[in-house]
Amino acid sequence: MKIIVPMAGRGSRLRPHTLTIPKPLIPIAGKPIVHRLVEDIAGVINQEIEEIAFIIHESFGKQVENDLIAIAEKLGSKGRIYYQNEALGTAHAIMCAKESMSGPIVVAYADTLFRADFTLDTSADSVIWVKQVEDPSAFGVVQLNENNQIVDFVEKPKEFVSDLAIIGIYYFKSGETLRSELQYLLDNNVVKGGEYQLTDGLENMKQKGMKFVPGKVDEWMDCGNKEVTVDTNSRMLRFLHEDGVDMVSASAKIENSTIIPPCFIGDDVVLVNSTVGPNVSLGRATHLMNTTIKNSLVQTHAHIKNADLDNAMIGNHAAFDGNFKAISIGDYSVLE
Repeated sequence: MKIIVPMAGRGSRLRPHTLTIPKPLIPIAGKPIVHRLVEDIAGVINQEIEEIAFIIHESFGKQVENDLIAIAEKLGSKGRIYYQNEALGTAHAIMCAKESMSGPIVVAYADTLFRADFTLDTSADSVIWVKQVEDPSAFGVVQLNENNQIVDFVEKPKEFVSDLAIIGIYYFKSGETLRSELQYLLDNNVVKGGEYQLTDGLENMKQKGMKFVPGKVDEWMDCGNKEVTVDTNSRMLRFLHEDGVDMVSASAKIENSTIIPPCFIGDDVVLVNSTVGPNVSLGRATHLMNTTIKNSLVQTHAHIKNADLDNAMIGNHAAFDGNFKAISIGDYSVLE
C-alpha cells in the first residue's frame, strides 16, 4: 500500500501562520496535521505502508522535505518528494507523483483530519471517504444505490441528492488504473475552470463499470482557516483525552499554575502563575506568565505574559504581552 499526499502551496486562508511553514506542518495537539493524517489512515487501512509520497511546491525548501521524509520513516515507510509548482488542479497534482502510482494506493489531501472506525473494502475498485453533513449544498457529495455503491458524484448540489460529503481521502485498488485515467485528462486537455479535476477521472472509471463504495467517517475536521483550525485542535485534544493519552510532558515546569484538561503541554514548556485550559495546545519551549488561556493553539518557543486569551492562535517564536483576547499572530510576531 502507498499513500499519496498532495500538499500544493502554502495556502492563504491560514496566514500569517503559513508564511514560514506550509499548513500541513502546523501542529494540532502537538503533532503536524499531515503526520496525524497519515497515522490515522494507517490505522484504518490496517496494512503495511510501503511508501508515502508528498506533493509539494518546490519553494517549501529542504527542511520541510526532510521533515516530511521523517514523518514517513516514523511510520516505517519510505518517503518520496514530488513537486507541483503550478496550481493546475487535483488530477494534475496527483499525477506529479505518477511514479508512485502502482498497486493499491490511498490519495489524501493534507488539510483535513478525521476519526473513523470502518473496515476498508479492498474488493472495491475505489473507496471514497465521506461524512454525513447537515448542509450538503456546500460540498461535493456522493449518491448511493440500494447496494451501497456510489452511482454519482455531485458538486455542491442545489437540490438535495445526498448528505454524504466527500472529505478528500480515496482508496484505489489499482494505482495504474487511476494513473491511466488521469493521464487521459492531461493528454486531452479535459479541464474545468482551467484545472484538471480528479472527479472527471472518477466519473470515467465509474462509466467503465468500476465499483465505488463509501467509507463513512465519524468525525471530519478541517484546518482551512484560523477559526476551524483552533476548533479542530480542541476536538482532537478531547478525542486524545478520551483515549487516555497523556499529553503533558514530564519536562514541563509548572509553578503556581493550573492545567484544566484536555491540554497538550509540550517539552520544556514553562508555566508561571497561569491557568491553562481547557482545549489548549502549547508547543515546545513556550513560556506563560500571569496568563489565562483556553480554546487556543500556540506553537513553539512563544512567550506570553499578562494575557487573558480565548480562541487564540499564536505562531512560533512569537511574543505577546497585553489585554487582547481573540488573536491570531504568526511566527516571530511581537505584541506588547
